[in-house]
Amino acid sequence: MNSNLHSPERRLIALRIEHADLDAVIDQAGQEPSIDELLLRRLKKRRLGLRDEIARLERQLAPREPA
Repeated sequence: MNSNLHSPERRLIALRIEHADLDAVIDQAGQEPSIDELLLRRLKKRRLGLRDEIARLERQLAPREPA
């Protein structure tokens, strides 16, 4: 049961949730007139990193096609 808590599938779900949350924060921050540009760039960089990690996990979990 404990190994199921740390499965790649669960990690993928958590990453997708975090990515969606960052999307919402970035969208909201973009509408603020006095947004901290450095903070916004850091959030976008984190979101990009999450997207890359999600893609890597999806490739890892995808069934391989026979040659």
